[in-house]
Amino acid sequence: MLAKAVATECGTTFFNISSSTLTSEYRGESEKLVRLLFEMARFYAPTTIFIDKIDSICSRRGTAEEHEASRRVKAELLVQVDGVGGASENDDPSKMVMVLAATNFPWDIDEALRRRLEKRIYIPLPSATGREELLRINLRELEVADDVDVKKIAEQMEGHSGADITNGCRDASMMAMRRRIQGPTPEEIRNISRDELQIPTTMEDFGMALKKVSKSVSAASAAELEKYEKWIAEFGSY
Repeated sequence: MLAKAVATECGTTFFNISSSTLTSEYRGESEKLVRLLFEMARFYAPTTIFIDKIDSICSRRGTAEEHEASRRVKAELLVQVDGVGGASENDDPSKMVMVLAATNFPWDIDEALRRRLEKRIYIPLPSATGREELLRINLRELEVADDVDVKKIAEQMEGHSGADITNGCRDASMMAMRRRIQGPTPEEIRNISRDELQIPTTMEDFGMALKKVSKSVSAASAAELEKYEKWIAEFGSY
């Protein structure tokens, strides 16, 4: 979502690529896929290429798990990233190709790729203010009752990720619909008009929804956050 927002803000064509998209069981095909991706990006420039879970295709070289096919893919990716980097102010903005990547394991990324990705930014769990803003964004298209206290909901969702907040809002809206269809027979439910289903979501709906939305970041994971902070302190670049 963040990468797409960047592409939209920059007015570029967006390529959303998962690491599995660039891998093939056939010899030499993975390198061709990487090359084709960047050729298409140049053709449709200005573009933004977003590669999720970049560590799965560009982990550290020289490890026991590395094999020849993996080395070839890394080499091709490094060549292609080199080819779109180093743009100067005199370059034509309409030919720009920007590469964004995401990983949950930044310490596993190959050092050569890390150097080529000039900006390295840590995205932590949302703060109280961030959670409140995410709630307002998710509730923008939803009719809510007057008793809904966004600030209080944000406080209750401490430690939740952005995806958790989105899921919580969706579940709360479904609670309101379930209230409406409780009691009537299946035939009566089929005859309910769309307008009748537009029931405001209440604070009680949010309370019930939050009981069902678990934190996607466990207590064990939270203890590991220090590892991310240490990495970004050493290698971060904003």
